[in-house]
Amino acid sequence: MFFCWVQSDFNTMKINENTLLEGNKVVLVPYTAEHVPRYHEWMKSPELQQLTASEPLTLDQEYDMQRSWRDDDDKCTFIILDKQRWADGSVQEEQCMVGDVNLFLTDPADPTLAELEIMIAEPGHRGQGVGKEVTRMMMSYGVAKLGVKRFEAKIGLSNQVSIAMFKKLHFQEVSVCQVFSEVTLQLTVDESVRARLLEDSAHVEERDYGPTRSGRRGAPKASSCAADASSTVKEAPR
Repeated sequence: MFFCWVQSDFNTMKINENTLLEGNKVVLVPYTAEHVPRYHEWMKSPELQQLTASEPLTLDQEYDMQRSWRDDDDKCTFIILDKQRWADGSVQEEQCMVGDVNLFLTDPADPTLAELEIMIAEPGHRGQGVGKEVTRMMMSYGVAKLGVKRFEAKIGLSNQVSIAMFKKLHFQEVSVCQVFSEVTLQLTVDESVRARLLEDSAHVEERDYGPTRSGRRGAPKASSCAADASSTVKEAPR
């Protein structure tokens, strides 16, 4: 089983820093410094820059961004891993990465409102139902662990695939901004949505990330110096 439903009163998004969520097709893990080089390569793509409204960063800037995602109180980020590749312990975790998913608490006056963003960076994993599973998992996590009661997604008007996916998940269009060429979709978490998310997440397993990663044969054997470095540099598309 997945989560019990609880009202969250956490004031930090570090709740997921040691959380691993395993679904049918994907595994979600916290965004650590070890993931940054692969993420940096992704974000050199003009297509992903356009889809995520991002500017290209240097590698050092990408590490700075990762640290801010780890430390900021209003962000919750998971890296998406291909479960089939991840199950092979001989494959390094960074080689299993296919994208990321994020929750942003965008309104200080309403901590129950969360903006949801998802990026499937690897083209071979698009159109396979990965985005839909990840979105459901992240929504379930947001409701159960963070007390989210309303989700919002802002999507470029040209990204019809993502717009269609969110509408299939019962998000409703609330506004269109021609200046930024984006549409805003929202979903309120009522009892029917809550029940649907509970059903959708019944197969998801939650485990401690650290021991699970260390137990994989493909996990890097860090020296004490490397371990110290990684502990100081740990965490939508942007």
